[in-house]
Amino acid sequence: MEQQPILNEHNKSEHEPSHTAEHLLNQTMVRLFGCERSKNAHIERKKSKINFLLPSPPSAEQVADIERRLNELIAQNLPVTYEFVTRDTIPDGVKLDKLPEDASETLRLVRIGDYDVCPCIGSHVASTGEIGNFRITSTSWTPAAEGELGSFRIVFKVNQ
Repeated sequence: MEQQPILNEHNKSEHEPSHTAEHLLNQTMVRLFGCERSKNAHIERKKSKINFLLPSPPSAEQVADIERRLNELIAQNLPVTYEFVTRDTIPDGVKLDKLPEDASETLRLVRIGDYDVCPCIGSHVASTGEIGNFRITSTSWTPAAEGELGSFRIVFKVNQ
């Protein structure tokens, strides 16, 4: 009988559709703008907020494109699967820079089809079709000092 790997304890309960949408949004922003995944997000059932560091704010057309792409990914009903790996067997391209310092040696990777993979111990839906409609309700831009990246905030919600 295979033993369940020991992971860090998880101290919060996510709204699974919104949390899974966060993964899709992170990867979409990386692909569209070449930025890093968000360093902070507040994911809730009623509304969620996520910030990305960018050199300039996306245009209204780009924001509409982000929303369109997310809904296309959701409609593809991509499977959400899990894989347990040790730190020395991390696949190429998977970054560990957002893990807490006390993260366990064994990590759980969350894969969403062939679109996204990242370490995460949170709760997710079984497939993207369970997310429902993704809608960006607002955005805001906070410029930074010269030579630094500004913060682009996306507020979104999902309706199942």
